[in-house]
Amino acid sequence: MTFNIETKRLLLRELRNTDLDGMFELDSNPNVHRYLGNKPIKTKVEAQKILDSVKQQYAERGIGRFAVIEKASGDFIGWSGLRLNTEYNMNGFTKYYDVGYRLIERFWGKGYATESGKAAIEYAFNVMKLPELYATTEMGNQASHNALLKIGLHYVNDFYFEQEQLDLRWYKIENK
Repeated sequence: MTFNIETKRLLLRELRNTDLDGMFELDSNPNVHRYLGNKPIKTKVEAQKILDSVKQQYAERGIGRFAVIEKASGDFIGWSGLRLNTEYNMNGFTKYYDVGYRLIERFWGKGYATESGKAAIEYAFNVMKLPELYATTEMGNQASHNALLKIGLHYVNDFYFEQEQLDLRWYKIENK
């Protein structure tokens, strides 16, 4: 599956095995995982499993997170985009599309989460013709909360995600 979405500063494309070093940098950083259950990975083998899982989602579900590439540098800066969730009961939902992002720490504070998130929503509504999207953040993650509001999602409620033992916020946006 091939995705090529361009924004002013970013390229969103399918994740590839060549993104291994970037995925390791991203998911081995404890600061990145502060609001994700504090479970950073420790090896590149774990990063490869993440890449393989997303590629499997492309094949089975037709969608998965996108690699985010900074156009100016060509650097892998994280992932963003869509996912069809079927693994968890999340706030009463067992099958839903969500929008999310995770960026390497040195790329925080540049508006990339907002820019890539808006592009993902446009893809979901204009190409996939989805009726709605959802998102979650850990309750203490104010930066992610603000980014979700900027890309057009609306806060719905708080809930406890028992499988990961996290207090989360739930968001929704509808295709109009």
